[in-house]
Amino acid sequence: MAALRLEVQKLKNYINGKWLDVKESQAVINPATGMEIVQVPLSAAGAVNTAVKAAKKAQKEWALIPAPQRAEVLYRIGYLMKERKERLAQFLTMENGKVIEEARGEVQEGIDMAFYMAGEGRRLFGQTTPTELKDKFAMTQRSPVGVVGIITPWNFPIAIATWKSFPAIVAGNAVIWKPATETPIMAYELAKIAEEAGLPDGILNVVFGAGSVIGDAMVHHEDIRVISFTGSNDTGRNIASACGKQLKKVSLEMGGKNAVIVMDDADLDLATEGIIWSAFGTSGQRCTACSRVIVHEKVKQALEERLLAAMQHLSIGNGLDESIKIGPIINQSGLDKIKKYIEIGKDEGANLLAGGYELTKEHQKGYYFTPTLFTDVSADMRIAQEEIFGPVVSIISVKSLEEAVEVNNGVTYGLSSSIFTNDVGRVFKAQRDLDTGIVYVNAGTTGAEIHLPFGGTKGTGNGHRDSGVQALDVFTEWKAIYVDYSGKLQRAQIDVES
Repeated sequence: MAALRLEVQKLKNYINGKWLDVKESQAVINPATGMEIVQVPLSAAGAVNTAVKAAKKAQKEWALIPAPQRAEVLYRIGYLMKERKERLAQFLTMENGKVIEEARGEVQEGIDMAFYMAGEGRRLFGQTTPTELKDKFAMTQRSPVGVVGIITPWNFPIAIATWKSFPAIVAGNAVIWKPATETPIMAYELAKIAEEAGLPDGILNVVFGAGSVIGDAMVHHEDIRVISFTGSNDTGRNIASACGKQLKKVSLEMGGKNAVIVMDDADLDLATEGIIWSAFGTSGQRCTACSRVIVHEKVKQALEERLLAAMQHLSIGNGLDESIKIGPIINQSGLDKIKKYIEIGKDEGANLLAGGYELTKEHQKGYYFTPTLFTDVSADMRIAQEEIFGPVVSIISVKSLEEAVEVNNGVTYGLSSSIFTNDVGRVFKAQRDLDTGIVYVNAGTTGAEIHLPFGGTKGTGNGHRDSGVQALDVFTEWKAIYVDYSGKLQRAQIDVES
């Protein structure tokens, strides 16, 4: 497949419907080839002020447009994304590295989100409720927050952005978006689509730049009333602290240390498929990736044999090649982190069954790491506790479902978990007791659908959710409304007859 080429050599910020040049920039590197794709701007903090000024003005008019009409723009965005799905997917693979079938799936997720949230334009429901007094009416409704700041990661550069921006837009807000500098092309393409779809100037603004500059300016800007962030725990904690001091709403989706539980009655062939896909898809660079396999001791050896056999058939290379199943790591820093954890695992006494090394000969220009399998891992080892963000899996043996659940829950994260079993009793106990925001039964730890809430417990987040109707709670405020048509002053509980 011949790779596409961008029509520009350097991207520009998109603010108030205009494409604005920025002097400073850096190269965006294709992780599969090591070659430069485009230059991404490194904006100064002042660009945030410019964007917020435009967004604040535009949002006041946007909020007055009926929600079903706002939704019509999202429908048009969805149709344009659908028309350009292959273009978007190829550019996504070029800048991110994930294999083309995964890139198409991610773009489809954005398309689905456009249509789903457009539907919410006719379902921004409030409630009516009885009141305590005669001749009085009470109801609730959602109101937009105002200007919203979203900060998105490189591993899902278009899907996560749509999870955040589309509910914000349909609810009547304006958006300032800081994409990851590693993967800016999706932001450029989505901004062009929004412009063509007729989204009013100032409602979606894209400001490229470093997180320490642009992200920090967004977090501390008094007119940005919501920050929605997906990324590392350390950065998320800093954002939460800064927003807390300003009484600013913040939604955090951070890391995961996700596990697949395989019980002794499981379909081992199905479990193997689920583990391989959720562990090594996207080269393990998903917050929902499987990095632990908690297996019943009775089937541990049989499962290991199946996993080793399946891993031999995983082709590694440039994701634009349809035959490739495993793409590159995002950059050298990502590779270095994975290599560090391989040594940690060895030092801790884990048994390295397969992989564990960087591919340097046949893949000299890209960043590639072999799918890796450790066994005889104890639950307290660092490789079983800390997020590696690469194609590395640790096998932990247990004697019972109760022990498996305890091991699953014994980490600081709580995003996704999975159990393979044919026992309905175990299924219901697991879905009740697994302390994660997402639970899969007889499937891997990945594969979330956009109409369900996405997020987790403990160190994974702060209680809010991306995606699903629940995402609207991040970008709206509840307003309680009382209408008294009695013609006299009624004083609520004071005048209620007991």
